[in-house]
Amino acid sequence: MNPQLQLLHPYPFAKMATLLQGITPNPNYAPIKLGIGEPQHTPPQFVLDVIKDNLAKIQNYPTTNGLPELRQAIADWVQRRFQVKQLNADTQVLPVMGTREALFSFVQAAFDREDSKRPYVVMPNPFYQIYEGATLLAGGQPYFVNCTADNNFVGDYDSVPSEVWEKTQLVFVCSPNNPTGSVMDLAQWQRLVELSDKYGFILASDECYSELYFDTPPIGLLEVCAKLGRDDFANCVVFHSLSKRSNLPGMRSGFVAGDAKLLAPYAQYRTYQGCAMPIHHQLASITAWQDEAHVEENRKLYRQKFDLWMDKLSDKLPLRRPDAGFYFWLPVQDDEQFVKVIYEQLNIHALAGRYLSRDMPPYQKNSGNAGKNHVRMALVADIAQSSEAIDRLLSLDLSNLV
Repeated sequence: MNPQLQLLHPYPFAKMATLLQGITPNPNYAPIKLGIGEPQHTPPQFVLDVIKDNLAKIQNYPTTNGLPELRQAIADWVQRRFQVKQLNADTQVLPVMGTREALFSFVQAAFDREDSKRPYVVMPNPFYQIYEGATLLAGGQPYFVNCTADNNFVGDYDSVPSEVWEKTQLVFVCSPNNPTGSVMDLAQWQRLVELSDKYGFILASDECYSELYFDTPPIGLLEVCAKLGRDDFANCVVFHSLSKRSNLPGMRSGFVAGDAKLLAPYAQYRTYQGCAMPIHHQLASITAWQDEAHVEENRKLYRQKFDLWMDKLSDKLPLRRPDAGFYFWLPVQDDEQFVKVIYEQLNIHALAGRYLSRDMPPYQKNSGNAGKNHVRMALVADIAQSSEAIDRLLSLDLSNLV
């Protein structure tokens, strides 16, 4: 077996299972799952109808590049949403089986293993675990940038030494961020683009939470490129998904868009990887990208839930409304203890923040584990379950936990 497999950490939910092993939750309560970011809102029926009406397409092999109609629907959506003047559907868009698959496979295709002088992939800390796993299995070395309250949870990229940038091949950015909910502003994006130009690394922007915002749509990397007049999106790629935007996590539908010079060899890689979206899912994806009404309704539901939590619990818990996304990033005294208590006494599942982060070496600025003593709570349950979770938390004395 690949010896680098031994470098992988257990996935956060495996760590949680170990932590909670042997604990029996309160039998008086049905479980409420706020740990995993799996949307529970009803998927749009018109998308499901397209899948049902095209099930016969299951007998046909899908192509790696996907249907031209899907690539065009994606390009049109990007142009509308991010004020991009032109996006070539044939060379700058590639449908993928969800962002998780694409984030992982892109690193395998993009990382130059022979360039031993440039071992790093820079990423936020805490982070989506795929960034690290993809880096390690590609033969790279993660370099973490801590996202803390001191830097508004977006990370201080100017703290990265020049000798690290010189050895960096790729930088992952997640905005809106999972788990902190922070959003990069234009100046911060421009700084990363400047660094990419100076040191020659790829900017890979994970934007799968971009449509879950409260008032102002978060800016995206391609939008930044457009503002800078970089229509070729040089060294820039973005990853988007229907999972959160349209409540379709099981459909496994997303896309990568950006620099055609990067996407062409990546597409060739994917012909060997063999991960092409089923045709009936592609047809359903077209209808999803073309409709915004269901997305606005989705945002409305999340707004209602965040308002409810802030109104009922902000006096008891140090809740901070995120810039976007559907997570609370809750500071507590001990994250492992907090999730054990609410699981055992209230049958509420949450995720210990230290499992989404890594310990930083003491010589690095902002050393320590940026996720430690934080809890990620995903407001994915419906309004009724959210109200029930709030009532349970109000019934418990949490003063010694926060």
